[in-house]
Amino acid sequence: MIKGNVVIDKSMEFAVRIVNLYRYLQSEKEETVMSKQILRSGTSIGANAREGIYGQSRDDFLSKMSIALKECVETEYWLELLSKTEYLNEQEYESIMADCGEIAKLLTAIVKSTKK
Repeated sequence: MIKGNVVIDKSMEFAVRIVNLYRYLQSEKEETVMSKQILRSGTSIGANAREGIYGQSRDDFLSKMSIALKECVETEYWLELLSKTEYLNEQEYESIMADCGEIAKLLTAIVKSTKK
C-alpha cells in the first residue's frame, strides 16, 4: 500500500465516492447505463495512477498518468451528464466535481512536469 502520495490518496477517496454514487444511482434512481460508465472511469483513475507509480520507466509512468488524466476527464463528462439529466442535484454535482477537478489538476501537473 502506498501512503503519503497525494494523487494516490485522493484518487482512492474519489473511487470510494464513485462506488457509493454507483450504488445510489442503481438503487435509488434505477439508472444503469451512465452509472456503469462512471464506475469504470471513476475507479480507473486511481488504478492507473497507482500502476504508474510502479512503472518500469519514465515513459511507462507518463503513459499511466496520462491515462489516469484521460479517465478523470471522462468522469467529469459523466458527472456533468448526470447533473444535466437531473440524476444529481446541484449540491451533489458540485461536491463530487470539485474532487474530480482537484485530481485532474494534480494529474495535469504531473504529466506536464514529467514531459519536460
